[in-house]
Amino acid sequence: MAAHLDDTIAAISTAPGRAGTALIRISGSHALAVAEAMGVVGLEPRRATTAPVRHPDGRRLDRAVVTHYAAPASYTGEDVVEISSHGGVLVPELILDAACAAGARLAMAGEFTRRAYLNGKLDLVQVEATQDLIEATSPAHHAAALFQLDGALSRRVEELRAAVVELRALLAYDIDFPEEDDGPVPRARIQAAASEVRTRIRQMLSLAPEGERLRDGVVVVLAGAPNAGKSSIFNSLLGSQRAIVTEIPGTTRDAIEADTSIEGFPFRLVDTAGVRPDAEHIERLGIEVARRYLASADAVLLCVEMGREWTDEERALAAEVGASGADLIVLRTKTDLTGEGVVCPEGELRVSARTGLGIEALRDRLAESGFGGLRRRAEPALVTRARQARALERAAAFVSEFEEAIENGLPAEIADTHLADATLSLEEIVGATDVEDILAAIFETFCVGK
Repeated sequence: MAAHLDDTIAAISTAPGRAGTALIRISGSHALAVAEAMGVVGLEPRRATTAPVRHPDGRRLDRAVVTHYAAPASYTGEDVVEISSHGGVLVPELILDAACAAGARLAMAGEFTRRAYLNGKLDLVQVEATQDLIEATSPAHHAAALFQLDGALSRRVEELRAAVVELRALLAYDIDFPEEDDGPVPRARIQAAASEVRTRIRQMLSLAPEGERLRDGVVVVLAGAPNAGKSSIFNSLLGSQRAIVTEIPGTTRDAIEADTSIEGFPFRLVDTAGVRPDAEHIERLGIEVARRYLASADAVLLCVEMGREWTDEERALAAEVGASGADLIVLRTKTDLTGEGVVCPEGELRVSARTGLGIEALRDRLAESGFGGLRRRAEPALVTRARQARALERAAAFVSEFEEAIENGLPAEIADTHLADATLSLEEIVGATDVEDILAAIFETFCVGK
C-alpha cells in the first residue's frame, strides 16, 4: 500500500444498484488533471458545478454535478474531485472506467480513509468510528460512533497520556537530584498521582465490554421445551412475524436469527428448536444447533409454560446456561391461558405473547442485562473495540508496575521505564506510534469507496 500513496485513486463510493444518484470519488495530486481529461474544467474549490462528463476518447457519459475539494481541506487531505452522476449500474462504472483511463487507478479497500489518517485528518480511533458509523444498526451504536468521530475518546486518551507525562516529569526530579533522601517531590505525591491515573484508566475500561457489544449486539437465545412459546416471544420482541407459531411441538427445526433494537441498544435474537428426549432425527439436529448457540449466548430466555413444574430437560438446560456464564432469564409463558390466580415463582418473569403481559418488563430486563452500565452512565468517551481495551489494559498494568517499583524503592530510572511503556500503549490507541499491522486489519473491513 505505501508504495502507491502518491497515486491518484478513484472509486465508486455509493452502493451498487438502481438509485437516483451515484458518487464517484477521485483523490490525489492529479485529481484535477483527471477531471480535465474527462472534460470537466474550470472547477472552483467547494463549488458544485454541473458539467458534461466524457471518456478521454471523447464519448459523452453523463451530465453530472462535480465538486472540487482542494488540499488540504478535504476528507483525504489531498485534492479530491467528487462526481455525482445518475445512479444505476452502468453510468457510475463508465465514469470510473473513464477516470482510470485518464490516469487514476482503482482504490483499494479503505484507501481514502487510510490517506485521511496518514495525512493527519483522522486519528485511528476516528478511522474506526467512521466504519462504525457506516455499520451502525442501533441508535446507541450510532451515537457512540459520532462521539468518537468528534474526538471524545481521543481527547480522553490524550488527557491520560498527558497525566502520565506529568507523572514522569515529577519523577524526573528524583533522577536529576539523586542525592536527596526523599527527592524534591515527596514519594507520596508521586504514588497518589499514579493511583489516580490507574483509576481513570480502570473507569474507562469498566464500560468497555458494553461498548464492544454495541458493535455486534447482545446475543439472546430463546430455549426450552417444544411448544413452550419461544417463537411467540421471539416475534413479540421483534414486533413482526419472523418465526412460525403453531400448536404442533417441534415446528422450529433450525435456529432463526434476527437483529433488533431494545431501548436503543442492539440485540441479536435467536429462536431455537425445542429440547425434548424423544425428538426424531431431523429435530435432534436442530437441538444440536440450539446447544451450539447456547454455548455462545450472552443471555438465555428459558421458556417454561405457566402452571407446570420444570422438566428434567429444563433443569439440565438451566444448569448448562449457568455453567456457561450467560445471564439466565426464566420466562413463565402463556400466562393468558392459566388465569391470573396462578402464582409465578420468585425470580421468574410472567409473560404472554398474546396479551403483551410482561413483554415491556422483559425488554427492560434485557437492556439491563446487556447494557446496564450505559443505561445509568452516559459516556461519550466510550471504548468500543477490543484493540482499544487491550491497549488500555496494558497501560493500566504498566502504571501498576510503576507503583510497585516505587513501593519497593527501586531507582527512579527503572521505575520510569514502566511509565514510558504506559505512554506508548496509550499512543497506540490513536495511532501515534507504529501500528502498521493494526492498520492492515482495520482497513481490510472497509468498502472500496471509503
